[in-house]
Amino acid sequence: MVDDERWKARFRAARVSLPGWADDAPHRSIYRSNVTGTWEIYAWDRQSDERRQVTDRPNGTWMGTVDPSGEWIWWFADTDGDEFGVWRRQPFGGGGGEDAPAVAGLQASYPSGLALGSSGLAVVGRTTEAGNSVHLCRPGQAPETLYEHAEDAHVAALSEDESLIAIGHSEHGDSRHMALRVVRQDGTTVADLWDGEGKGVYGAGFAPVAGDTRLLVNHERRGKDELLIWDPVAGTEQEIVLDLPGEIGAEWYRDGSALLISHSHEARDELYRYDLATGDDATSNGTAGVGAVALTRIDTPRGVIGGMTARPDGTVEFSWSSAAEPPVIRSTSGSVVLAPPGPAAPSSVPVEDVWVEGLAGRIHALISKPEHGTGPFPTVFDIHGGPTAQDADSFAPAVAAWIDQGFAVVRVNYRGSTGYGSQWRDAIEGRVGLTELEDIKAVRDWAVESGLADPARLVLTGGSWGGFLTLLGIGTQPDDWTVAVAAVPVADYVAAYEDEMEGLQAFDRSLFGGSPTEVPDRYRESSPITYIDQVKAPVLVLAGENDPRCPIRQIDNYLARLAELGRTHDVYRYDAGHGSLVVEERIKQMAAEMAFARKHLDMP
Repeated sequence: MVDDERWKARFRAARVSLPGWADDAPHRSIYRSNVTGTWEIYAWDRQSDERRQVTDRPNGTWMGTVDPSGEWIWWFADTDGDEFGVWRRQPFGGGGGEDAPAVAGLQASYPSGLALGSSGLAVVGRTTEAGNSVHLCRPGQAPETLYEHAEDAHVAALSEDESLIAIGHSEHGDSRHMALRVVRQDGTTVADLWDGEGKGVYGAGFAPVAGDTRLLVNHERRGKDELLIWDPVAGTEQEIVLDLPGEIGAEWYRDGSALLISHSHEARDELYRYDLATGDDATSNGTAGVGAVALTRIDTPRGVIGGMTARPDGTVEFSWSSAAEPPVIRSTSGSVVLAPPGPAAPSSVPVEDVWVEGLAGRIHALISKPEHGTGPFPTVFDIHGGPTAQDADSFAPAVAAWIDQGFAVVRVNYRGSTGYGSQWRDAIEGRVGLTELEDIKAVRDWAVESGLADPARLVLTGGSWGGFLTLLGIGTQPDDWTVAVAAVPVADYVAAYEDEMEGLQAFDRSLFGGSPTEVPDRYRESSPITYIDQVKAPVLVLAGENDPRCPIRQIDNYLARLAELGRTHDVYRYDAGHGSLVVEERIKQMAAEMAFARKHLDMP
């Protein structure tokens, strides 16, 4: 007997995100929570322990921040999940202060970065049909356009003294490998940083010290994510070379003397403190000397770090989970930082790591098996989105729900995934979708040959890019899959390009090597609708009516063609965007996915 309440309880359990905090008032924090059944923004005064719900909207709110002074909470107001809107703000304490547009004079747009200063200065990035722009917004004054370009761009960082603004841009035409420009408030350029074709650089924050012009930068000069400290004023670079496999991210400790390092390797994370040289050991394009640094591991459990922050007292707070255990916000002081009310989500099963030989090297997959029974199992291949993302050893209620239903779940970090180096991530360029499916098929064949998966009961599913790969998979590999469930997918790539948000159009041009007009054959070869005549598997499509990423018209095109061909299919529509922030809606969708699969696999 399947315990429906157990899997639903994982979705319904209250959760909280890692709290962000005001630089100048560290006791003032904000976080997200689903405690009301919808994800909203909350304020938390750590001194009084007072918590207050800031936003309350039918389809929820995801983006929010507190300004450095701790006086204002900013949040992004879109319409029913369409991601197009304006920043609003309200006083941290509420107290009768009403929400109002944060910057008068800026029209609605897609958000493209936000940086706030202690003086009340805001630097706002916007994306519209006209292109991308960055605006300097001084308190009580009209916004000033600081930067604009047709290609993708975003606000990357604001220096502590507010004199320097870092802008990530793709003026060279490749939004997957961006460049950096640092400008002054008058728009004059201080310096540019670009590592050339196929190598991106990304601003991760100026040193949090007044007058300090060092900018932390992620780069990929040696084929994976690493770090350097760039001083655009002095014209120096200090590469941070660590003897660690995998990929590296970081943020500053508050006094600027050290970096909090996140190390991602083989679907799991760990943390380190990296103490910078006390003397000026950096040279232009040089590497810090061995004796000038110290790398210290921070004790964290085996699993995934969903977020991290170094507090002013030197302690580190982080969000942690594993496939078996639900998320918790921990501190290196040993305490739980913030606990949501009510019972914790029921646990699930741990994952197993498998490496499968593919056409371009070893493919890493995560395997989850039901607690009872032996294989071959009915098996779900749950394909991650992105594609610049990865599946990891983190808690996933949807995966746990399939396991509770008696399915094994296989998740594949195919070529295109992050975490395995730049070459692996970029291998899909020019042959989009088809490359990823080669890796998924290699793991599929291994799962059948090893006795894990029943070849007559294979479900291919995923959301967003995973939904795209699902529809492309059942068209190009029709004999390999029994049932398909595609959530918010790309289904007709040319129509999707025409209707999607402008930032994704730039992403697609970088991925395919041009627009559908410039390289039509590549889009045709990668579009699920091209292969729809070959589809055999019953398919369920879930679609958001207001989705700017995988718009509804191109999904309707695919569904109409399925109907013309007489293929077995169903559709679940909902009034939101690229997913839902409402817990009960997510439960309805999960129930629909599992019911569809069980019906067409003749499972009671």
